[in-house]
Amino acid sequence: MNKIGFNVLAWSAVVSDELKPIIERLKAIGYDGVEFFVGSPDEKAYREIGSFTSEAGLETTTVFVLGPDENPIDPSTAVRAKALEKIKWTIDRSHDLGAKVICGPFHSAFSTFAQRSPTEEEYEWSAAVLREAGDHAAQAGIVLTPEALNRFECYLCNTMDQLIHLVKKVDHPNVKAMFDTHHANIEEKKLGDALRKVAPYLGHVHISENDRGTPGSGHVPWDDTFSTLAAIKFGGWLTIEGFTRNDPDFANSIGVWREFSQPWEMAENGYRFIREMGAKHGL
Repeated sequence: MNKIGFNVLAWSAVVSDELKPIIERLKAIGYDGVEFFVGSPDEKAYREIGSFTSEAGLETTTVFVLGPDENPIDPSTAVRAKALEKIKWTIDRSHDLGAKVICGPFHSAFSTFAQRSPTEEEYEWSAAVLREAGDHAAQAGIVLTPEALNRFECYLCNTMDQLIHLVKKVDHPNVKAMFDTHHANIEEKKLGDALRKVAPYLGHVHISENDRGTPGSGHVPWDDTFSTLAAIKFGGWLTIEGFTRNDPDFANSIGVWREFSQPWEMAENGYRFIREMGAKHGL
């Protein structure tokens, strides 16, 4: 059975003691791990929450984004250097948390557009940053899994074809690909076909409903998704990433203006749904 995780962005983008009761309850539900957003500057908090999560018997993964001043595909070498510096800092904080996988759209800056299609030079710039970041990740025993986002949130990697193109350019054992069912539901023709295509490079999966609510409550083609994950023998994390307005600053930054599901309803029913679908399809 694949390990099942839950992203605590449903409650907060800040790593702090306020997450401790949430971590304990996620363990009680049956989760194998917790996914944290790396962004808040308190470095001590990452070490403390990492220790607490480990003592609770849970593993960790992390997610983060980059802003326009630290964009791996910016024409400025200084801005690209800042991107590498931020990724390395995130790797260090993820190591403090005990994570072995980092995911997110860090191939380029979030919601930063050039008003044109991506260029081959931009893929080369991104690959160069990620290749060097991969060396740093290897020292920490971490795998980087950049994520394709929908067209409304980025333009460099919207599809698995584009993400594979980038990951092949990086050509580093610690840089793989991520698949998110929410974004794929928008950008891919068939989720099963996209999963089969990315299978040789796949390192992490987000189980996300079409509206970011509870998995299984919307129209993502879940049977196709889980049967294909079983067919390609994916053995990594299946982590629920759903959003709420519990953290208004974060919600505003990603365009979440209403509630899709309550966090604990999402956590409890989502966990049950993944277990049921895994059993149904032999995953």
